[in-house]
Amino acid sequence: MNSIAFGQYYQASSGIHRMDPRTKIIAMLLFIVATFLCKNILSFALLILFTVVLSLLSRVPMRLILKSIRGVVFIIILAALVNLFLTSTEGATMIWRIGEWNGREYGITQEGILRAVCMVIRILCLISGTSILLTFTTTPIEMTDGLSQLLSPLMKIKIPVDLFAMMMSIALRFIPTLIEDTRRIMNAQKARGTDFSSGGLIKKAKALIPILIPLFVSSFKRGEELATAMECRCYHGGAGRTRMNKLHWKVSDTMGLLLFALLIGAVIVLNLTLRGVTPAIA
Repeated sequence: MNSIAFGQYYQASSGIHRMDPRTKIIAMLLFIVATFLCKNILSFALLILFTVVLSLLSRVPMRLILKSIRGVVFIIILAALVNLFLTSTEGATMIWRIGEWNGREYGITQEGILRAVCMVIRILCLISGTSILLTFTTTPIEMTDGLSQLLSPLMKIKIPVDLFAMMMSIALRFIPTLIEDTRRIMNAQKARGTDFSSGGLIKKAKALIPILIPLFVSSFKRGEELATAMECRCYHGGAGRTRMNKLHWKVSDTMGLLLFALLIGAVIVLNLTLRGVTPAIA
C-alpha cells in the first residue's frame, strides 16, 4: 500500500504546475505517442533525456516518481520476461539456447535482451511522464475543468461531458483516501490478531474478507455523504455552471506543446534516418 502514489498531487512552484490543464492533457497524449513511436536505441535515449528534463522542471521529488513506479514492478518484470524469452530466434544472435518445441527454437538472444531493456524503458518513461504531467502537477479541479473544456464539442451531440469529467476527478481524488482507509483497516485487523502474510493463496484471499467488507461500507458511506453535500450545494451537472478560476491559454502553453511536438518529430526522424544502421525495436 505504501508504494501507491497515483492520485497524489504534489504542490510546488514550477512552470509545469502553472501550465493550463488543457495543455498538460494534450501534452500527455503527445508524450504517449512519442513513447510508442520509439524504434531504436537513440530514440529511446532521447525519450529518457526528455523524461529526466521533465522531472527536473516539475520539481517533483524523485522519491515520489519512484514511488509511482513501484506499484507496477510486477508488470515491468512480466513485460521484460516476455520480450526476453519470446523474441523470435530466427536470424538472431543466440546467447543461451533453452530448447526446441513444436519446431521452434527458444532461448535468450541479443535481440531479445535489447527488446526487453527497451520495453522496460518505455514503461518507466510512460509512467513517469504521465504522472508528472497530470497526477503530481494537476489538481482534480483543474483536471475536471480542462477535460470538460477539451471535450465540450461533444456536448452538441448530447454527451454529458461535465458529468464524465466530474466522475473521473472524484475517482482520482479518492484514490489516496481509499488507500489510507485500507491501511487503517489492515492495522486494526492486525491488532486483533489477523495474519495476512502466512499460508497459501486461498488462506490469504480469505484473510482479505475482513478488510474488503468495512472498506466497501466506508466507501459507500463516503459516497453517500459526498452526494448529499453536492445536492445541498445545488449541483445538477455542468449546465449553466460557473467557475471561480477561468482557464487562460498563455504563450508558454503553446511553447510547451511545440516541445512535445518536436519530440515526436525528432523520434520519427531518428527512426527514418537510422533505419538499417541501428537495430530496430518493435
